[in-house]
Formats: sequence, C-alpha cells, structure tokens
Amino acid sequence: MTTTTSIRSFVALGDSFTEGMSDLLPDGTYRGWADLLAGRLAARTEDFRYANLAVRGKLIGQIAADQVDTAASMGADLVTLVGGLNDTLRPKCDMGRVCGLLEESVTKLAPNCGQLVLMRSPGRNGPVMERYRPRIEQLFDFVDELAERHGALVVDLYGGGTASLGDPRLWADDRLHLTYEGHQRVAEAVWQKLGLPPESDWQAALPAAVPPSWPARRLADARFARVHLLPWIGRRLTGRSTGDGRLPKRPDLAPLACEDTP
Repeated sequence: MTTTTSIRSFVALGDSFTEGMSDLLPDGTYRGWADLLAGRLAARTEDFRYANLAVRGKLIGQIAADQVDTAASMGADLVTLVGGLNDTLRPKCDMGRVCGLLEESVTKLAPNCGQLVLMRSPGRNGPVMERYRPRIEQLFDFVDELAERHGALVVDLYGGGTASLGDPRLWADDRLHLTYEGHQRVAEAVWQKLGLPPESDWQAALPAAVPPSWPARRLADARFARVHLLPWIGRRLTGRSTGDGRLPKRPDLAPLACEDTP
C-alpha cells in the first residue's frame, strides 16, 4: 500500500460524480471531490501531479474502454475508480456484464498503481433510490469483493453511518449530483480513508430544518420535471448522453500546485 507521505500523483476515473457535477464554478466548469482532494494532496507534496479522466454520462463499458488503459499506463501513486452506477439506472441493465467490466478494470488498475480506491457511492433519499436499490446494492457488494481480492480500499458513502449524504439538501436541483458541500464531504471521506488526519466530520448530520410546504414541494417537482427529467428521458429515447463528444477536463498526469485549485 502506498503511504500517504508518498502520494505524489493521483488519477481519477469515472463519470459525472468524479468529474464534479454539480459543484459549479463561476467560469461554468465543475470542480468536485476529486479536484478538492487533489488540491489538499498537492498542499502536502511538492511536484504533485493530477489527472481527471472522468466524463459525465459514461457507462462502465465506456470507462473501461476510454479511461482504464490510459490510467494504468500513468503508474500513479493513487487511482480512484467510481463507475457502474449510471448502468444501474438504465431500464435494461445486465448486471453480469457491469460486474465483469468492473472486474476487468480493477484487474488492470490494481497492479499498475500504488493504491487503488473504489467507492460505494452515495444516493439521494427518495423514490428513485428505492426503485433501483437492489441493483445498486448488488453493485456495491461486488465492489467490496473486488477490493478484498485486489488490495483496494473502499470508501463507503452509502452504508450505515453515512445517512447524511442522502440528505436532499446536499444534492443539486437535478437530484442526481452533489452540491459543493456534498463534494467536500466526499473529499474528506477519501482523505480519511487514506489515513490522513481528519479535518471535519463528513458524516455529521445537517441541522434540522423546517420542511417546505406542500405547494413549494409541488413547484419544485414541476421545475425538476421540466428542466431535468424530461430532457433526461429524451436523451435515453434517442440514445444520447451529456458526455457525447466531451473530453476529460485533465487528460494528462500534469503538475498541480495547491494554489492552482479553486
């Protein structure tokens, strides 16, 4: 296992969760937990290098085809792989294929990096989560098996004791992606899993809040359907993705100084 004092390079693989949606910066780009973590690691290490290959909307097959070999060739001290959740949200999902591709990816990455980190991703509390929970938990059980076999770490953002990350207040209006505070908590969770000293309690419950009124909830539901749900359905029906034609935001394992992170 790579010690925390020797993490001089970091490569992040995955989809929108790792790209950083919806931690939106003023220039219209996304930051997210991986960038936040990279910035904190860079503050500890001179000549730190970072690549983020994640692209929104990608399925595990696309991650395996487009990101895994590239990441394996970089030989980074730290690699994070989060993928497969987009597959579980598709009406027709072959979980055997998803798990097989995830295993192929881990088999390539684990021997070619100092430390591989996998995740049990968080989910927003609500009816969508309940509908797909069996598939999601099947995926996460397999992630645990892979980690044990390949010496990877697993950051559990889903299981017991992590209920705060399901709080809707940590999720953006699209109900699929975390806010800045949500991404901060994920970065802290990975930070602590690497054995670094805690800087905050990422599992802390949010303060109690007055529930919105019935009219306010219905108005929010209507806006969600118009702005996010209907376009998402349209993309599914036409076979399109938000990541079509989009390149990774940090495709090369390049130097990152702590002052370079917003």
